Amino acid sequence: MADVGAGTSALGALWGKSAERAGGTVNLLISHLLDTAAVAERIWDGLLAPSTKETLDDVAGGPGRGRRFFAWLCAAHDCGKATPAFQFQWAPGAAAVRAAGLGWHERTVANTRLRWRHEVAGAYLLRRELREAKWAEQQMAWVWPLIAGHHGAFPDEGRTEPPRAGKGQLQGGADWARAQSALFARFTRELGFANLPDVQPAAVPTRATQLHLSGLIVMADWIASDETHFPGVGLLADVSMAHARERAAEAWEKLRLRGGWGRLSAPGPEAFRARFGHDPRPSQQLVMDAARQMERPGLLFVEAPTGEGKTKAALIAAEILAARFGADGVFVGMPTQATSDPMFGQVRAWLSALSPDGDLASRVALLHGKRMFNKEWRTLTEGKDGDPEAPFAGIDEYGFCEDDDEFGPAVAAFGGASAPPVSRGPAEWFLGSKRGLLCPFVVGTIDQLLFAATRTRHVMLRMAGLVGKVVVLDEVHAADVYMSQFLVEGLRWLGQAGVPVVLLSATLPPAQREALTAAYLAGAASREEFTADSLPQPTGYPAVTAAWMASDRSAPRYHVASCASWRPDISVALDVLPETIPAPRSDRAVLDEARRSADASVVTLLHEQLADGGRALVIRNTVDRAQSLYRAMRAEFGDEVILLHGRLAVGARADRTERCLRLLGAPSAEAVTRPSRLIVVATQLAEQSFDVDADLLVTDIAPIDLLLQRMGRLHRHDGRDRPPRLRRPRVFLAGVSGSTANERSGKATWMQSAAPRFLAASEGIYGRHLLLRTAAVIGRSLPSRSWRLPGSVPALVSGVYGDDDLLPPAWADDAAAARALWAETQRRRADNATSFLLTRRGDKEGRTLAGLHTVALPGNGRDTDLDAVVRDGDPGAEVILVIHDGTTYRTLSGRALSVNGDVAEDLLDDVLAGTVRLPGGTASEAAGALGPLSGWLGHPRLRYTPALVLDARAEGVLGEHRARYDHELGLAITYAPGQRR
Repeated sequence: MADVGAGTSALGALWGKSAERAGGTVNLLISHLLDTAAVAERIWDGLLAPSTKETLDDVAGGPGRGRRFFAWLCAAHDCGKATPAFQFQWAPGAAAVRAAGLGWHERTVANTRLRWRHEVAGAYLLRRELREAKWAEQQMAWVWPLIAGHHGAFPDEGRTEPPRAGKGQLQGGADWARAQSALFARFTRELGFANLPDVQPAAVPTRATQLHLSGLIVMADWIASDETHFPGVGLLADVSMAHARERAAEAWEKLRLRGGWGRLSAPGPEAFRARFGHDPRPSQQLVMDAARQMERPGLLFVEAPTGEGKTKAALIAAEILAARFGADGVFVGMPTQATSDPMFGQVRAWLSALSPDGDLASRVALLHGKRMFNKEWRTLTEGKDGDPEAPFAGIDEYGFCEDDDEFGPAVAAFGGASAPPVSRGPAEWFLGSKRGLLCPFVVGTIDQLLFAATRTRHVMLRMAGLVGKVVVLDEVHAADVYMSQFLVEGLRWLGQAGVPVVLLSATLPPAQREALTAAYLAGAASREEFTADSLPQPTGYPAVTAAWMASDRSAPRYHVASCASWRPDISVALDVLPETIPAPRSDRAVLDEARRSADASVVTLLHEQLADGGRALVIRNTVDRAQSLYRAMRAEFGDEVILLHGRLAVGARADRTERCLRLLGAPSAEAVTRPSRLIVVATQLAEQSFDVDADLLVTDIAPIDLLLQRMGRLHRHDGRDRPPRLRRPRVFLAGVSGSTANERSGKATWMQSAAPRFLAASEGIYGRHLLLRTAAVIGRSLPSRSWRLPGSVPALVSGVYGDDDLLPPAWADDAAAARALWAETQRRRADNATSFLLTRRGDKEGRTLAGLHTVALPGNGRDTDLDAVVRDGDPGAEVILVIHDGTTYRTLSGRALSVNGDVAEDLLDDVLAGTVRLPGGTASEAAGALGPLSGWLGHPRLRYTPALVLDARAEGVLGEHRARYDHELGLAITYAPGQRR
């Protein structure tokens, strides 16, 4: 080790942040390192889960050692700034360093081709210091990537070496080595260690724990880099750990950063009633019992019909698992933004019952891109100066905001000089870019977990936000084969990190349940692969399946149980609505006539079925089909029809969703009279977590599990007054042809005829293979024209997704071709995801984080960048619709902007309410040529959002296509000839 004493004087010159970025006074490097360590102590005391503390204590060598070791790791993060490669970059600081006797060859160090970033330089210096301190190689091997990766990416070891062409100038010579050793010695002693050998940990943590630690280091660095709370300290005499702790304590208080419930007491038998106001149903008790059976953190599947109360069961199970395994909060992942909003309210209500003073409920974050339209969220965050969701970014090696190009100067990103007003919601720091999952309680889309399984910058922040929580994922069956690759990868990391996970579904195909279990157990066992073929299958419904790895990791443990539903099975009447499906490549006239005929059939049916009143839900597989039917419905039923789909502007869509839930939702304390007759025409938005009660369902055919989800909206709540003819739930299947569709006599001839024809759009969405197998199951049921639900749900799902040959001989050739195409498509889509996964094949048993980002994804890891990574295909582009009346711009609702589109603060919500998603394919390709209005270029919310300008008739040009927005129908696209997709 270099002579430490000889380098101590240089500590008063080495700078960590320039005066311009430290409130006007240079911040010495040692000051920033101690500040970061002090923040780490605050994170330990006020934010970390008990399970994390126990893990780090074990790593560090015993109870009480983890906190100090964690602080030391955080202090070491910027040690690479003690090099000529960094110190030359700010002229006043460089002059002071030279005056202290540390020099360099200017031309070599300033050569941009020899750039050596401070995070990789830090890894190099750390290895040298730890090697001289006689650390074990295996301990050095996992610690140095934490330093190398603290700006968001983990390089391999070779990339941390200084460029040879630098000839030693970038890292410095002997005098620099003495100063660098002095820096290590100083912060090591300040943290209570005798020397570097005394710091050496006792155990190598799992790679998931390392990733978690890395995220916490980034968090500590970002907080300590905020010059508002940590202004520069330019005199070495003023630097001390005591002073750093004072600064950290004051910053922590002002930032209002808090963890979850801490060490939670195990809920007793009375807890369910205390939380939800009623005793648990048998299936809910089944879930609680299963959670108590689990000996270690694991995976808990809850499969039950819609309306059974899975959410309440999952939340109380989360309490049990948190108390048993030391979790400090929850993440609840939903399939869509629309389903996240009502769940946000449910989670807040649950936490209010758990903490009647409302303290826990105020810490819940809603995490998705449209949260500003959630009234409950806006109420919690309103009243803040400026943009309440302004991003916070990291600090790059120059002392600048890491995402300056996206978010503006660092001083703006960190809030300027004035402290933000106290809100009634989560701490504002958690609202910054990439850090939402760090909030103790989070409700968001499942994408947030999928993002944590991608090989993108700052992925460690996302994983750090999941570890230490109980993770609850709803509607997991909705993940397609592409998304499932990220779900499987995420479960692998959560299994290794010991995160309890609760998965909810109406039902899962056995193969999917087995694959998810295998992924989690592979992580828990730190294996490349794991086979869960011994997993018992549930024998009843509702059911729970729990899986965890034995403490010695030698074998899995399973608990599988089932019970009767709280409601007896009901007989659902099943029929097929006649529809003519045009042959492939039919001309426009044929397609239009078929559409008119299909619409007329539904109008006639509902005229008959709703003669005495009633509430009907009609689900179409495409927006165009829903819009067409709505026009026909309005002509017959007038204002008794509501249209709901994804191509409505978000403001209108939110209002209509709220209206549907209010009129047709669960009984509430509010005196809401159900309309005597109402028809909701919707797309797949009504398929998931859409808590409405319909008397009658008309639905396009879809794979069996999704079809059953749609049926879950039928007779959802007891005690409803229903017309006599609708007291038995009825389902009419549309979007399919075949002889049975034209013979409603009850004699099933479908199975003896040629394979049925489906809408081309339906086949494009779901694939012909699953639709054929679903049609076969339906065909077998047509003689009785009924299903017993929910009891028959597992058999129906396993029949479609199983390997049994249930298709009739007449369909054999068609079915074989469809299956081959489906299998190839599934393989290709799964392969497409592999290049984006956090770990690659053959690397899943890696011991350290080194090289994790050797091949990284482009972009900086923003959610907007990652949407296209975790969602396959073209999801369509989002634009904001604005009207130009020939003189000025107006919002979609008609409020005036300026001639350039400048937006006053009181108009922002109205502008954003005009956001709409264009359909995939040619429409979103054309949207790539759009950009923001000139008046939006300086606006933090709008400057990256394209505008689609419509004329006074609400019509506009979209590439070669025409677009029109109708306040009833939503956005309609007229495609150029021959380019419709």
